[in-house]
Amino acid sequence: MIKAIALLSGGLDSTLAIKVLLEQGIEVEALNFITLFCRCTAKGSTCLASQKAAQKLGIDLRVINISEEFLSVVKHPKYGYGKNVNPCLDCRILMFNKGREYMNQNGASFIVTGEVLGERPMSQRRVAMQIIERESGLQGLILRPLSAKLLSLTVPEKTGWVNRESLLAIAGRSRKPQIKLASDYGINDYPCPAGGCLLTDPGFALRMMDLMGNKPDFLLNDVHLLKLGRHFRITPLAKVVVGRNERENVEILSLAKEGDTVLRVKNFPGPLALARGEVSHQEILRSAVITAKYSKAKFLPEVEVEYQLIPRPSKEILISPSMVEDELKLLRIN
Repeated sequence: MIKAIALLSGGLDSTLAIKVLLEQGIEVEALNFITLFCRCTAKGSTCLASQKAAQKLGIDLRVINISEEFLSVVKHPKYGYGKNVNPCLDCRILMFNKGREYMNQNGASFIVTGEVLGERPMSQRRVAMQIIERESGLQGLILRPLSAKLLSLTVPEKTGWVNRESLLAIAGRSRKPQIKLASDYGINDYPCPAGGCLLTDPGFALRMMDLMGNKPDFLLNDVHLLKLGRHFRITPLAKVVVGRNERENVEILSLAKEGDTVLRVKNFPGPLALARGEVSHQEILRSAVITAKYSKAKFLPEVEVEYQLIPRPSKEILISPSMVEDELKLLRIN
């Protein structure tokens, strides 16, 4: 039996693409790639949508975390960014390279995806698809069942492994053809086509651009921190992150590392804050004021703030939370 490796996001398009091939008797194994920028992962370890789709399709699924490799793509994308800081073309090339490696290791003959011609402006244009194939070394070996009749013949079609007449000619951003096809197949439980990547989110993109602009050698830990709290750029070399609730306080503290400064208002409910970068006494004072401004003590003339430069012992500082809102807004990244 001919075997294919499918890139399964768990969304409707990739689910339908696999279903089309299963109907032709092709054996399919699915891959799902996750990064620290994925919205749909459970504790960063697996994609629930792809798991659910694979179970319904009755196929095996392997989830692969490519966060480390993807980080270098985000820093230096060969083909640039989309509307925000999303390097979609380079991201797809990385995934297809990984897919090719897995295909060769597991005796599969080609790759399957749910890409639809013209559906996404950056990575699903005809020219972009050609670039992806060339850069990943998969010329003729990527089958896109939903748009196949609008694209050049692939090896699976030329060799007769797949019947081209049973493939489709869907194009554009309308979801109506996919929804009808799903209904025909009896597929009625699938996620909405919302963006699954944080890099496409305008608010997160602002934080990401600030990080890239002020700390080009950032690490995974820095990116995880971007997902939490309120962010303030107090100097080009220092920033403060303030938790918005107890859950975020705990998560921010778990990301603290040697050289970071952790701050909290003494004797009053309020956030935990983390100052990172080159933090002198002046930056500690400013960080303490910002921390106090989000605590229950924000209206007091003087507030005691406890701070710790990890791993040194804690100290205390007396400050006045007198920073005006306009100044606070100027420091806030988003």
